[in-house]
Amino acid sequence: MKCTLKMRMGLNDAHYGGNLVDGAKILQLFGDVATELLIRNDGDEGLFKAYDEVEFIAPVYAGDYIEVIGEIIGFGTTSRKMKFEAKKVVIPRTDINESAADYLLEPIVVCKASGTCVVPKGKQRS
Repeated sequence: MKCTLKMRMGLNDAHYGGNLVDGAKILQLFGDVATELLIRNDGDEGLFKAYDEVEFIAPVYAGDYIEVIGEIIGFGTTSRKMKFEAKKVVIPRTDINESAADYLLEPIVVCKASGTCVVPKGKQRS
């Protein structure tokens, strides 16, 4: 089962100089995707237990459009193993003008991760 979320990073998401977005924002988006996957699979939001691996690959800036894809890749009695990938799909082109942007034909992978979520047995509805 897969889930996709697209979101534009705003100036409120920028945390560092040069409008650089904090990597924690990408992890928050992974958490949102994980929640939807658990709701669709188990009828409950569940809990994110742990990340096994997180790899930040490219920077994200205010104005970038990010596509986050999550997938359940393994099932235990209460655990759900997931993998995530975030890609930059649109970038602002302020060098052209203040409202110019480019849709990237080849998205840029900005982060990959894997982790485990848990839905207690008594809360599973499917």
